[in-house]
Amino acid sequence: MASLNFPAYSFKIKTEGNRKFIFDRLRKKYVSLQPEEWVRQHMIEFLIAEKHYPPTLIGNEISLTCNSLQRRCDTVVYNNFGTPVMIIEYKAPMVEITQQVFDQISMYNRQLKVEYLLVSNGLKHYCCKVDFGENKYIFLENIPNYLELF
Repeated sequence: MASLNFPAYSFKIKTEGNRKFIFDRLRKKYVSLQPEEWVRQHMIEFLIAEKHYPPTLIGNEISLTCNSLQRRCDTVVYNNFGTPVMIIEYKAPMVEITQQVFDQISMYNRQLKVEYLLVSNGLKHYCCKVDFGENKYIFLENIPNYLELF
């Protein structure tokens, strides 16, 4: 898999036939190792190891309904009360982060109404705070530590 803009992490990877699988510590199971999944697993490790996000307050592949359609947020971070505080959207490293990606995560946020949005392709990471009063995004220099979300 491609090198990403994260510290080096160790992952459990297995091969079955000609397919590779990576262990998702949050879902507690092996999942198909696709480029987007490679980004997700790195970001999860980064958030836990470097930014002190509690693993028990992070969920992968969270279902929600948008415009009467079932959708899935790649990752949602919660506070201690189970309220969503951040949505994370991943793209494969070769996928450019465009306005369309932000439109996708914004659509999810119409439902969840979180203050923080994070988009990453593993090479570039964009994190913003939503200012609901001014109806705008404030892009942050860095991904905040967990306690900075409150």
